[in-house]
Amino acid sequence: MSEIEEMIAKAREAQAVYVRHFDQDDVDAAVKITTKTIYDHAEELARMAIDETQMGVYEDKVAKNRNKSKGVWWDLHAKKSMGILSIDERTGLIEIAKPIGVVAGVTPMTNPIVTPMSKIAFALKSRNAIIISPHPKSKICSCKAVDLICEALKAVDLPEGMVQIVREPTIEKTQELMAKCDVTVATGGMPMVKSAYSSGKPSFGVGAGNVQVILDRDIDYELATSKLVTGRSFDNGIICSGEQSCIYPHEHRNEVLAGFRVNRGYVCNEEQREKVINAIFEDGHTARDVVGQSAVKIARKAGFEVPENTRILVVESNGRFGVDDPISKEKMCPVMAAFPYQYFEQAIEIAQTNLSYEGKGHTAGLHSNSQANIIKAGSELSVSRLIVNAICATTAGGSIQNGLPVTNTLGCGSWGGNSISENFTFKHLLNITRVAPLQTRMRVPSDQEIWD
Repeated sequence: MSEIEEMIAKAREAQAVYVRHFDQDDVDAAVKITTKTIYDHAEELARMAIDETQMGVYEDKVAKNRNKSKGVWWDLHAKKSMGILSIDERTGLIEIAKPIGVVAGVTPMTNPIVTPMSKIAFALKSRNAIIISPHPKSKICSCKAVDLICEALKAVDLPEGMVQIVREPTIEKTQELMAKCDVTVATGGMPMVKSAYSSGKPSFGVGAGNVQVILDRDIDYELATSKLVTGRSFDNGIICSGEQSCIYPHEHRNEVLAGFRVNRGYVCNEEQREKVINAIFEDGHTARDVVGQSAVKIARKAGFEVPENTRILVVESNGRFGVDDPISKEKMCPVMAAFPYQYFEQAIEIAQTNLSYEGKGHTAGLHSNSQANIIKAGSELSVSRLIVNAICATTAGGSIQNGLPVTNTLGCGSWGGNSISENFTFKHLLNITRVAPLQTRMRVPSDQEIWD
């Protein structure tokens, strides 16, 4: 029996005990412990993640550990996840929740702490066992996070094997896990997501991000650009929901660029623009040595110096967009593209064209005071979430204030090659039995009534 087979066998035994003995209160206690553990160790785990992966920003990782853990718990704590979920008073239809079994949780090096945490919380909430397969380059900090959670869960006598992690992950082990588990939740690069979908088992994956943000007219441009800079610079730009492009009214160019500068954004000149593009892209793909690095380091690689407190580099378009300008692509570092537009419909065209180039189905942002334009953008852009007047990087993955489930796995629908177009959460790890009795007291309309 292989290592993975032994882990799955152990998980199945543990899950059988968990389902038999843990009621809703017990389940919720386990979820609370899971999330609170990461909250309590936010600083230690953030430091470990920085030291191991050599990417991101320590303070942002601390904030991420704290905000995601408390957000996931708050989102889950009052929700029913077992037994009878609902009874339709009109039809008598009864919905009964049941677990799936063993979950394979594939996690990335960009979010090596909060992604395992949220997947464990969702699995325990839905009474599933879970085996985490971390990215090999973040295995130390991910193992530490899971070990802390497992140690804390001893307080509620969680069956051993309910939560496990592959300590020496390899591509082969991850593929075996995905093929032999009951369901896979894959967060990471597109090759890994495609591998999950081809594993032969049900899978939930994510699509590429390339968040286009439109600035409407009649807004506070300094306030809007401050949110753009915060989102683009958060964790040095490795968040898939982070702002990538600013699409602004052409007549407000000076105000927009001034807003970037006030918020410590460095606006590149034409020569520097080409140097930055050449520095961050190699053969059309993001260069590995810029991922999660600071704006200062990226400028230095590009061959020029910027002030040490620079948060992002702003690169203006070449007058085109989409495939005609490489800055339209996703940038896994604090570099922001800027595109002017003449009228709002053109702003949507630019955003949609860039999304079709990369990032279709993920997220877009809009800063606007016009409900009509908000609805127009939501209706026309092929994204699964449109963030309005807020920081995309920190709210697209869910917020207590915006109604989106708090998660680290953002489905992109068929646009992004995914099975869901919403934020992944515990409900996706439930099988639902629907008990459907015939209600003879309900009158069946005549054929004439149906067709008239």
